Amino acid sequence: MDTLAANAPSGPAAGQPAPLLPQGWCALPPAAPLDMPVHPLGADPDLHGRGPVPPTEWRMIHLRRLLVIGGAVAMTGLAGYEMDLVFNAVQRSVAGMVMLVLFVMLFLWIALAFTSALAGFGSMLAHGGLGLGIERSGPLPRLTARTALLMPTYNEDPGRVMAGLRATIDSLTATRQERAFDVFILSDTTDPDVWVAEEAAYMALCRATGWGGRLFYRRRAVNTDRKAGNIGEWVRAYGAAYQQMITLDADSVMSGDVIVRLTAAMERNPGVALIQSLPVIVNGQTLFARMQQFAGRVYGPLIAHGIAWWHGAEGNYWGHNAVIRTRAFAEQAGLPHLPGRKPFGGAIMSHDFVEAALMRRGGWAIHMVPALAGSYEESPPSLTDIAIRDRRWCQGNLQHAKVVSARGLHWISRMHMLMGIGSYVTAPLWLIFLLVGIVVSLQNRFYKPEYFGDTKLLYPHWPHVDPVQAEYMFIGTMGVLLAPKILAYLLLLIDGPLRRGCGGAIAAAASIVVETVVGGLLAPVAMMIQTAGVISILLGRDSGWNAQRRDAGGLQIMQNVRLYMIHTIMGIALSVAAWSVSLPLFLWMLPVTLGLVCAIPLAVLTGSAVVGQAFRRAHLLLIPEETAPPPVLRAAVAYMMQMAGQPVQDAFAALRGRAGLLKVHEIMLPPPRRPGDPINPALLVGLLKLREAPDLATALRELSRAEKSAVLGNAEGLHLLARLS
Repeated sequence: MDTLAANAPSGPAAGQPAPLLPQGWCALPPAAPLDMPVHPLGADPDLHGRGPVPPTEWRMIHLRRLLVIGGAVAMTGLAGYEMDLVFNAVQRSVAGMVMLVLFVMLFLWIALAFTSALAGFGSMLAHGGLGLGIERSGPLPRLTARTALLMPTYNEDPGRVMAGLRATIDSLTATRQERAFDVFILSDTTDPDVWVAEEAAYMALCRATGWGGRLFYRRRAVNTDRKAGNIGEWVRAYGAAYQQMITLDADSVMSGDVIVRLTAAMERNPGVALIQSLPVIVNGQTLFARMQQFAGRVYGPLIAHGIAWWHGAEGNYWGHNAVIRTRAFAEQAGLPHLPGRKPFGGAIMSHDFVEAALMRRGGWAIHMVPALAGSYEESPPSLTDIAIRDRRWCQGNLQHAKVVSARGLHWISRMHMLMGIGSYVTAPLWLIFLLVGIVVSLQNRFYKPEYFGDTKLLYPHWPHVDPVQAEYMFIGTMGVLLAPKILAYLLLLIDGPLRRGCGGAIAAAASIVVETVVGGLLAPVAMMIQTAGVISILLGRDSGWNAQRRDAGGLQIMQNVRLYMIHTIMGIALSVAAWSVSLPLFLWMLPVTLGLVCAIPLAVLTGSAVVGQAFRRAHLLLIPEETAPPPVLRAAVAYMMQMAGQPVQDAFAALRGRAGLLKVHEIMLPPPRRPGDPINPALLVGLLKLREAPDLATALRELSRAEKSAVLGNAEGLHLLARLS
C-alpha cells in the first residue's frame, strides 16, 4: 500500500532519525472486556450481596460527625443570634432579616471549615491520616495483582505529559515491583499536529524507559463524554485484566513508593473501591502559582486530615492521583446523561464526585489517606487560567443539583455534592450580602425616616444598627476565617522538616502574612468571577472543554485590562457608595473595594514569573518540595527542561519526514469502518478535498482541523496524502 513514506526524504536531510520499535512493543494489549452498565439515578442500587456499611468504616464515626457538623451548627446559631442583635435589636425590618438570613447561610459555610480544621489539627497531632494498614515508611509490601496507570490527555504539550510520566515510571522501576504495572496513555486530543507529536513522544518514552511491552497508547477519534468517557471506554475494553487502576492527570507526578503502598492497601482491603491520596501542588513559577502551592502545602494537610477524620468510608474523589478497584468502578460508576439541555443536562462534567458517590451507594468504601506523601500536581499559573478552569468546574458542580436526589446515596455523599454546589453559590451570596448592606446604609443616609409612622407613640422607632456589636461580630467572623491558618502554623512549628522546608519559623510566618494579604485582595475578584460564572450557567451558557494552559506567561497587560476592567469599575462604584455614607463604612469596605479597584495590577503581578521568583529569592512562599525536592520531582523537572515546550511540527511534515513514525502511526490506526458504523462527515469531506487537491500545499490550506484529523486516522487518507507533492 502506498503511504506517506513513498515521498519521505532520505538521509540526514530527513530530520530526526526514525524511531525504532522497542523489542516486545505493541500499541495495545489483548482486549480484556469488562461490563460497565449505566444505572439510572432513580433506581435502587444493586449491592451484589454487600452490606450497606463497609467493613473499613471507623468506629464512633457518628460521634465524629456530630462533633464537626453539630459544632458548626451550634456556632452558626450563636453567631446568628448575635447578628440579629446587630440588625434587628430595636425593630425587625425586611432588609435586616435579609441580611440575617444571608449571614447565617454564609457563616455556616465557614463554621464547618473551622470545626473540620479543628478535627484535622487533632488528627495531625495524633499522627493520623492513614488507616487501611498503610505505613508511612519501612519496607514496601509485595504486590500480587495487576494494576494499570491511566494518563488521560487532551491537547496537552506532549513533552510535558511524557516528562511527568517518565519520572513516575522511573520511580516505580526503583521499587523493583514495576512488573505489577502497565501504563496507558489515553488520548482525547483533537488537534492533529499534537496527536502526531504525542505518538512521537510516546515512542521516545518507550525507548527511554524500556517499558515497550507495558506502555501503551490509544487515541479516540471521537472524545465522547470527555475524560469520564475516556476512562469508561478503557474499562470496557481492558478493565478485566487489571484489579486496580490509578488515575493520573496531565500534570500528575507520583512516587513509586506511594503507588505501591496505595495499591497494596487496595489488595489488603477487598471492600474498598477507592483510596484518594493528597496531591501537593509543586513547580509554581508565578506569584499566583507559588501562593497556591504554599497554601496547599501548609494549610492543605490540615484541611485534608480534617475531612478524612469525619468522612470515614464515605470519602470523596478528586479525579486523579487515586487508586480505584476496577471491578467496583465498572459495577457502579457508569454515568448516565442528565436530562435536559446543556449546561445542566447532558454528560456529567464533574464526574469524580458522582463516581465516588455511586460506588459508595453500591456498598463500597471510599477512603482518603492524606498522611501518605509522594503525590504531586501543578497549579494554573494565573488568576485568569484558574478562572477558566473554575468556570468548567462551576458548571459541573451545579449539575450535581440533578444528581443529589438520586436513590440510595449515602447522606455524606449528598453532602459532598451540596458543598460542591455551595462552593460556587456562596460567591453571589457574598456579593448580595455586600450590596444589600450598602443599599441599607445609603437609604439611611439619604432618606428621611418616618420614626413615628401613622400611629401615635410615646417614643419613635429609631433605626438602629449597633456599631459595637457589629465590630465584635466582624472580629469574631475574621477569627473563624483565619483560625485554620493559625492552626496550620502551629503544626508547622512542631514539624521540623516542614518548618525548615518553608524557610524557618519567621519566613513561614511572613509567607502566611503575604499569602493572606494578597489572597484577601484577590478574594473579591474571585467572588466576582464566580458570580459571573454562576449567572452565565443559569442563563444557559455551556462552558465547553478547552485545554488548560500550564506554563507561565502568555497574557499581556492589555488583555488583563480588558478582562478585569469591569471588576475595577465595580470597586470604584462600591467605594463611592461607601464614602457617600460615611468614612467608617468606607474603611470597613476597604478590604473588598481595594481588591476590586486593583484587580488589573493584581492580575498582572500575580501572573508574573519574575515577581514569583523574586519572592522565592526572598525566601517567601517556600515549600519543602522546592527547597529539598524528592527524587521523583527532581527527575520530573529535569525531564521537563529536556522535553516540554518543544514546538509542535505540522503532522503531515512529521509523518513525511520520519518513516519510522509513519510506521508507528499506521500500526495504531483504528480499524476500518464497517457497514452500519456511524458515518464521519469530516472524513468524507476531507477525502474529497484530498482527491481534488492539485498539491500538498493546497490540501493543507483547504482542510479544516477536524478534516485533517479524520484523514490522518484513515488508511485511504494517508494513501491520498502520499500521492501529493
